Amino acid sequence: MTEELSVLHPDVVAKVKASMAAEETLYDLAELFKVFGDSTRIKILSALFQSEMCVGDIAVALGMTQSAISHQLRVLKQAKLVRYRKEGKVVYYALDDDHVKEIFHQGLNHINEDRR
Repeated sequence: MTEELSVLHPDVVAKVKASMAAEETLYDLAELFKVFGDSTRIKILSALFQSEMCVGDIAVALGMTQSAISHQLRVLKQAKLVRYRKEGKVVYYALDDDHVKEIFHQGLNHINEDRR
């Protein structure tokens, strides 16, 4: 059974369809937001918001294993939310850019809005 759709405001529908991002772009955006859907990754981003850190220090700060932190950092790197640099044998991680801080701040502002 096919549902029949009726358009009440064709001008609005046309305007919305013309201004929407491409399907692939919206898919990529959904994938980005999925990365933010894990509390461990949010904790790591929160820590890196404060300072550049190595895996061991992040693990101690969050009370987790280095293996668990490394796994989540890999996901964050693939999503281009964190970057890294090597200094000798130590790898330091930091937020990739100011966009990550903005996304994080906007999320916190939205959450805190409900708590006022």
